[in-house]
Amino acid sequence: MATVELRFSASPEHVRTARLVAAAVARRAGVDESALDELRLAVGEACSRAVGLHTAHGLTSPVRVTLTEAEKSFTIEVGDDAPSVVQVPHGKPAAEAAEETDELGLAVISGLVDDVEVIADEHGGAIRMSWPTMDAAFS
Repeated sequence: MATVELRFSASPEHVRTARLVAAAVARRAGVDESALDELRLAVGEACSRAVGLHTAHGLTSPVRVTLTEAEKSFTIEVGDDAPSVVQVPHGKPAAEAAEETDELGLAVISGLVDDVEVIADEHGGAIRMSWPTMDAAFS
């Protein structure tokens, strides 16, 4: 099982790099070419969501992207350090806007990826997305 790990500061300009790396590694792993556009969009949404959560919560830790090639699947996990149980202080519109963006981003990702899982707790969260590889299509 081959794994590539990417960490980047929570800044919007790094999302494009994450999309490009994810598409290149997915192609090498055997993800069907027709799925790569959706994969790029899903990774962009997940990374943008993580960047937004880090910004809204004032976090300086990096966003984490793990790309894992298994025998019949390719998995991307985008992790953040934002707590899932958020106490929004009165008069904090940035945090409220981040929550709305979070919900919209998750809806978009769910529409792009058939196999998606959202993991969250008080220490952070992750979006795990999987696609079949060409090995899976021929078995």
